[in-house]
Amino acid sequence: MVITLLTDFGDFYPGVMKGVILKVNPKAKIVDVSHNIEPQNVLQGAFLLYNAYRFFPNAIHIAVVDPGVGGGRKALIFECRNHIFVAPDNGIAYPSAVEDGIERVWLIDESKTSEVTGVLSKTFHGRDVFAPAGAYASIGMIKEIAEPYHGDFVKLDIFDYRVVENRLVCRVVFVDRFGNVVTNVRSEDVRGRYVVFEGVKIPIVECYEDVEVGEPLALIGSFDTLELSVREGSFAEQFGVRSKMELELEII
Repeated sequence: MVITLLTDFGDFYPGVMKGVILKVNPKAKIVDVSHNIEPQNVLQGAFLLYNAYRFFPNAIHIAVVDPGVGGGRKALIFECRNHIFVAPDNGIAYPSAVEDGIERVWLIDESKTSEVTGVLSKTFHGRDVFAPAGAYASIGMIKEIAEPYHGDFVKLDIFDYRVVENRLVCRVVFVDRFGNVVTNVRSEDVRGRYVVFEGVKIPIVECYEDVEVGEPLALIGSFDTLELSVREGSFAEQFGVRSKMELELEII
């Protein structure tokens, strides 16, 4: 069974999580989706998980961006039609789980998952809660570490932009290593020839080479959302845009 990991942990911590998974399921195939989610950026984690999970065969997806670690938030397993999502109850798994079709929700018993590690840290539930839970799910033993849950859970909307006539108010969900600014505006709401941002008229094109080197452009990227770029440059640096910012755009 494939188990994917998506966290804001950087290095070291994910390696420990893999060790815990392999203690429970030595045959697990572990894939790192990303450990470079911006710290505590749940929206970004949810967006990138949503744009990754469907490209995997049926899998267990452990997603841990967890500002509420050690507090009162719940730890959940979403058992869906094709995939299983293991995550804190802060909405990070919700968009993916609801798209795949939630069939059952489980509340993880942290006292049982921590038996695998022998400790229940207040700061590293990736190791002591979510890694063991995902590993047990991968061998069909969810009931051993969780109980059915029928209560409420956080429902995060990653496409919460607003359209008012030809104006868009949207979020920057991700700035990639090239400086491309990925917004949460779906392709179907991008109708026009230009985006106007802070008075700059930016052409909406099909690919980067449709403009000259160093020129700004807008296109529908691989996330099927509007991206703002500079050919062979960084839109984020040139225009002072960063993740989590709210942008006001005009489409003409």
